Amino acid sequence: MIITMEIPNLVRVYEDGTIERLQGSPFVAPTLQDPTTNISSKDVVISYNPPISARLHLPNKIQSQEEENLNTNHKIPILVYFHGGGFFFESAFSQLHHNYFSTFLSVAHILVVSVEYRLAPETPLPAAYHDCWEGLKWVATKADPWLLKHGDFNRVFVGGDSAGANIAHNIAMRAGAEALPSGVEVLGALISHPYFLGSKRFESEAEESAGFRCWEWLQPCDGGGLDDPLINPLSSEAGCLSGLGCRKVLVCTAEMDELRERGVWYYEGVRKSGWEGEVELFEVEGEDHVFHVNDPRTQNALKMFKRFADFILH
Repeated sequence: MIITMEIPNLVRVYEDGTIERLQGSPFVAPTLQDPTTNISSKDVVISYNPPISARLHLPNKIQSQEEENLNTNHKIPILVYFHGGGFFFESAFSQLHHNYFSTFLSVAHILVVSVEYRLAPETPLPAAYHDCWEGLKWVATKADPWLLKHGDFNRVFVGGDSAGANIAHNIAMRAGAEALPSGVEVLGALISHPYFLGSKRFESEAEESAGFRCWEWLQPCDGGGLDDPLINPLSSEAGCLSGLGCRKVLVCTAEMDELRERGVWYYEGVRKSGWEGEVELFEVEGEDHVFHVNDPRTQNALKMFKRFADFILH
């Protein structure tokens, strides 16, 4: 069968339209009261048309505390999360991201809503951004029992890794321009190893970088190429970063990540934009892109989770 497009080690497209994804982990089922991880998880439907769903993760400790004291009013922050994967692989239901949250929530007692958005190229961009906005709106409606019982709607965060961090930024910008249901506001944004690009390249960005090749293929047909605001938050076409619809932002980078300079560039852009919130930069030395997702059991991953927890809980 003839290959019509290929990004090495990531994806192949064949002449008949078949798409072969070369990365991504298998799906795993949610588990209530998992005794191994002490995390409960369940899947919910956000929308049937278009098809949008999510996996919720909740520390068992929170549930047991409330069972012991029925009068408790203890609520925990809500993190609406968007997984990475270059917009065309990985999933909220994948083993990789499921295990990631099982480890992360052992450090941070929060409620996670991991949105399952539609992937490209079967569903072209900007559909993923719209799906994730609908996911955040669904959270704000307080429709799910876990959210209503355990979630603190005064502490709602958005976050993501890689392409998911890109989405989190764009969602935070939209939250600055468009109201969410029930008066819910986004308190903070967790931007981890963000997938941003631009026509003006950094020296560290190789000509044949997978990130550039992916965007050339995935970008909306009516977009602005490498200066499309979706991928370049500092382009002349992008809204001013002072319009971020949250009060604090944590930008995370890794020393060995080829996208590191883009993360620092974004941090500096937010810092100098006139935005009235608080922005912080956190870097882990000696690590590569999304190392904390690929192996959440390392000491450096634990260090990163503790920083996430401090950002969300304080």
